[in-house]
This record gives sequence, structure tokens and C-alpha cells, in this order.
Amino acid sequence: MASGRTRRTLVAAVAGGLFALGVVAPGPAAAPLPRAAQADGPTVPEPREPREPRPPLLPADFQGTGRYIVRDLGIDVPFSWQGRGGNSQMIAGGPDHPIWFTNLIYENTLYTLTYKWPNIPLFPPRACSKIPGFFNRQIFNDKLKTARYVGPEILQGDQDRRVDHWRVGVVGGSTVPGEFFRFPLALGDIYVDQHDPTRWWQVLQFGLQNLFDPELDEWFTMDTFEHRAGEVTLPDRCPPPTS
Repeated sequence: MASGRTRRTLVAAVAGGLFALGVVAPGPAAAPLPRAAQADGPTVPEPREPREPRPPLLPADFQGTGRYIVRDLGIDVPFSWQGRGGNSQMIAGGPDHPIWFTNLIYENTLYTLTYKWPNIPLFPPRACSKIPGFFNRQIFNDKLKTARYVGPEILQGDQDRRVDHWRVGVVGGSTVPGEFFRFPLALGDIYVDQHDPTRWWQVLQFGLQNLFDPELDEWFTMDTFEHRAGEVTLPDRCPPPTS
């Protein structure tokens, strides 16, 4: 689910493989004794590797409010994001703001509808784009499972929030390492609560889904995020869902 200003396809490409490593073990004389068998003092427990937290997850029911920001355009407008029963809807701006658009995952279909955007004529009204293909919350969450963990951070603001920073990308072309053709489609930095990866606090998106913006990037930051079912409404000008 991206910026809501042109057609886009989230590519659920999975790159997999196995790496076999052959190890030649040393002979018995060279092998160190197990730690518990050493006679030079008490056993010291092996340090534990820090465990990677769970990746972001979009819940079925939620509602949150915040701000939608496009820095190169000087845009900072109200933003809401709500989910009900697996459907979800983003709304940025409104009729009294310089931008106004909505994105939806609705009944296994991805929609985007832009009402207002700088240098985009208001008339004739832009059509609601129904992205071809089957798409739902499960597919979105499956893609999030491929996110790379960046690390823990603190988002500073009116209320400092301890978050885990994740990065997820969509790349077209070959998934084989080496000199094969590939090109970036989108990149997202996602910041979720350290204790609850279903609670989203900030997202930076960059990519071809943001063609209306000169820098191809956008932010949304959340001031509230609650696990209560919200309201999701398909606009009248959008065609029926896939199923």
C-alpha cells in the first residue's frame, strides 16, 4: 500500500537459496576442550546474540491519526489510517488542503484515488484507479516479512517513542546475484513500536509509486494508533472490487 497518486504493483518476489559451507575439523590434539571441562575456573556462560525483533505487521482492525508530509513541496496535512476486518484505508488532506487522496485495500483489491494535487487539474476529475490483480492484507504482510532490520531508534517529538526501524524494498528484474538486469521500484522505511510490531508510528516511502512528487518521496507520521476497528469506505467513483 503506497502513496495513492498513481498505479503501482507491490511485487511479492521471494529470493531464496541455500549456502553450503564445508568445514575441515581440527584433530583431537588441536581441538579446545568444551568450556565446562576446563579446569581454570568456574564456567562462564556464552554471551547470547541479541534476538532480532518481529517484523512489522498490519493488523486487521485499527485506527490512527497523524500527518502526511512531502518536504520538497512544503506539504504537511492531516492523515488518517483505519482498518476493519482486513480492509484498510489511508486518507491524506481534504477539500481545504493543497492535496487530498485516499488509498484502500478493499475486498482483495488495491485502489488509489487522487482528488487534489499541486499542478494536477481538478477538472475533469481524476478516475479512481483499481490496480489490476488480487491484493489483500495477507499479501501485504507477507511482503513485510522480507523487511531488513535496521535497528532500534527513538523518534523524538511531543512524545518520544522507542521504535524498531525496518526497511523493505521492491525490485524488478532478476533475483539472482551477479550481473543481471534489475531496477528499484520502491523503498520503505517503517518504524514500529518496540513492544508491538502491529503499532505503526512512522513511514518513509520512496519510489515510482510517487510520480506526482518531484523527489518521489513522502512521509507519514502517526500521533495515535489504536487497536480498534475503524471505518473503511470505498468512494462512489471506484469500480467494484475483484471479488
